[in-house]
Amino acid sequence: MNSASVLDCLARLPWAGSATGGSATSWRLPKRDIAPTRRHRRCQKVRIRWRAALGGVFVAALVAGSTAAGALAADAPNGDVVIPMDEREIRAAGIATTAVDKERGEIELSLPGTVVIPPQHLRVVAAPANGLVESMLIAADEPVKAGQPIARLRSPDLVEAQRQFLAALADEALAADRLRRSQMLFEARATPERELRVAQTESTHAKSLLDERQQILRLMELSDADIQTLRATRKIFPAVTVHAPISGTVVTRHVSPGERVAAAAPIFTIAELDPLWVNIQVPASRLATIKTGETVSLPAYGVEGRIIRVGRTVEPQTQSAIAVAEIDPKAGSVRPGLAVSVTIRLAQGAGPQWSVPAAAVVRHRDRAWVFLRSSEGFRARPVQVVTESPGRASIRTELSPQDQVADRGILALLAELAAADKD
Repeated sequence: MNSASVLDCLARLPWAGSATGGSATSWRLPKRDIAPTRRHRRCQKVRIRWRAALGGVFVAALVAGSTAAGALAADAPNGDVVIPMDEREIRAAGIATTAVDKERGEIELSLPGTVVIPPQHLRVVAAPANGLVESMLIAADEPVKAGQPIARLRSPDLVEAQRQFLAALADEALAADRLRRSQMLFEARATPERELRVAQTESTHAKSLLDERQQILRLMELSDADIQTLRATRKIFPAVTVHAPISGTVVTRHVSPGERVAAAAPIFTIAELDPLWVNIQVPASRLATIKTGETVSLPAYGVEGRIIRVGRTVEPQTQSAIAVAEIDPKAGSVRPGLAVSVTIRLAQGAGPQWSVPAAAVVRHRDRAWVFLRSSEGFRARPVQVVTESPGRASIRTELSPQDQVADRGILALLAELAAADKD
């Protein structure tokens, strides 16, 4: 096939019309032809060869462009990645830019939280001995005062402890009487000193045993007045009254009347509800912006407080950490267990903060990026996201009020960033 025939075949390619000035319609066989002629088959082969050749040239051009972008990215300062694009390419990709706004004053960050009781304000009231719960004198969520009776427990162990106390009391009295008699005999030189020393040892041991039995009765919730009554009357109490150790509110009742309980089994949980804590779920990406002492508020309840601790570990499932805020319950309007929305007011740090559209911030390789307009096209710059809402995002990075960031057509720029990163 000669050169004229080749040109004729190329001119009939679908994309050749606009480049050669000819018709853009493809070349088809006439309907009256039953089979393609030899000339038609030759033209088909020529078109296939030229398409393959031009495709190779196009791939080579893309590789060269990516290599050039990688070289520019290596020379970019401040960790920027240069994405070269001309105006025609920017318009074709549908990329639009907007100006950045410098932020002033405080920034508000809204996060979910749960109201909890500080652990140091919780007291568990346990059963003083094995026995049967005769009656519960208070109900759940009821306020109590320190020393107020809250339950009665009938216990055989309590009866046995009182019996042992009375036996120790009798032994102590007997040992004291022996000591007095031995001392009188020793002074009259009627007994050796060894007998006096034995009597002194027995008396000391009896006193120690009596003190031990008395302490056991106190642990079983018998008061000093009850012990004195037992000492004087020798009358054993079959049941004991359990008293509240602190003033507060009963948050949990663990048993019911008629239940058998073991010694040290929980009966009630009492808590002081002022102040309260709020466990705030903070995403790992926001932890760097939250500091101890930041002001928090619960807008729905009109309650304010401060951050007292920021968690050092991140939950693997939620990728969040717990920041603890201490709040004033505001006369009971906030209660433990309540799920709340917490607003944290963040003071601006040493560096400036900028407000950009949320769509202008993208994530790539666990970092946040924005695309700045530049003379080469765009520069992808890593940023620190301070706060983010559906409409706007607050970022920290080196910017100027004249800078423009891309907020539309981001996918094309993100693809270029990923390609430059691979190179």
